[in-house]
Amino acid sequence: MPESSTAMRLGLDVGGTNLRLGVFSDLTLLEETRFQANYSAICKQNSPEQAWQNILQVTATAIQTMLDKHPEIQSIGIGFPGFINPETGVLAQSPNLPGLLNVNLGRDLSQLLGRKVLVVNDGNAAAYGEYCSLEQPAGGLLYAGLGTGIGGGLVANGKVWAGVHGYALELGHLIVEHDGPECGCGNRGCVEQYASATAIGKNYARQTGKQLSAHEVSTLATQGDKQAQSVFAVAGEKLAQAVALTLNIVDVENVVIGGGVVSSWSLMEGSFTNRLQHDLIPVLRDKVNIHLSASGDNAGILGAALLADN
Repeated sequence: MPESSTAMRLGLDVGGTNLRLGVFSDLTLLEETRFQANYSAICKQNSPEQAWQNILQVTATAIQTMLDKHPEIQSIGIGFPGFINPETGVLAQSPNLPGLLNVNLGRDLSQLLGRKVLVVNDGNAAAYGEYCSLEQPAGGLLYAGLGTGIGGGLVANGKVWAGVHGYALELGHLIVEHDGPECGCGNRGCVEQYASATAIGKNYARQTGKQLSAHEVSTLATQGDKQAQSVFAVAGEKLAQAVALTLNIVDVENVVIGGGVVSSWSLMEGSFTNRLQHDLIPVLRDKVNIHLSASGDNAGILGAALLADN
C-alpha cells in the first residue's frame, strides 16, 4: 500500500450504467458522487469510434468536475471493466461494453485533462481496495465482484497480481457449464452467465418469461417465489465452482465477495457453501475465510485511487 500521507487522490469505478467517483485522503472517503453514464447504451447505439469519443467525453467531464472542486488532488486512478495490459494501458476488449477494442483510456484521458491518469482492471482495483479495507490481511486475498458482470482480483504479498498480459484472475470468465449460455467474452457457460446481476435477471426470464431486475428477483425470492429462489441457488453454486477452481490453484486464505448482488447473499450462501466445500481439495477445506465486502461498496474507487500512487 502507498505510504501514508495527506495526499488527496481521486478514484473512479466504471460500470456498465454507472460511474462512481471518490476523493480520498489515505483510506478516508472525503466525497463520493455518482453519474448515470450508461456506457453500455453508448456502446450499443454508436459506432465503435463514436462510442469511444462519447465515453472519453463523459469520463473527462466527470473527472474535471471533481478537479475543479478539489484542485489539490494529486493522482487519478480508474477501475475499468475489461482486459487491460498493465504495461501499455491498452484495453484489448471489454465483454460488457461491446465494440471497445485496443483502446487506451489512460493515455487519451491524460491528453484531454493534462493530468496523468492510471487505468486498471476494475476487479484488480476492487481487490486492492478490499485488501486495504481489511487492514492488509496475511495469507492473500481473492476478490469476486458480482455486478453487471463478475470481476475478480488477487492480492498476494501486498501486491495485485495481474499476470503477464494483465488478464489474470478473470474469475467471471471461468467456464462452469459446458455449452452454457453465450458470454460477452466469446465463450459459453462462464460463471458470469449465472451469478452476475445481469444473469440473474435473464435466467429468471428464461424460466418465467418475466423481465425483471436482479433486485426484483431477489424480492420475489424472499417472498417465497420458488423459481426466483432457484435462480439464486444456481448462482451460488456456480460462483462456488469458480471460486474453488481458483483457490485450488492460488491457495490464498481470504475470499471477499462484493458488488451489488451481495445484498442477496442470504439467498446464495447455502448453495455456495455446500459446493465450495465439495469442490475444494480436501486439504483446503475449512482453511478459507469467506468475507462479504468490508468497504461499503467503496472498494473499486478506493483501490483505483490507491493504485494510482504505485
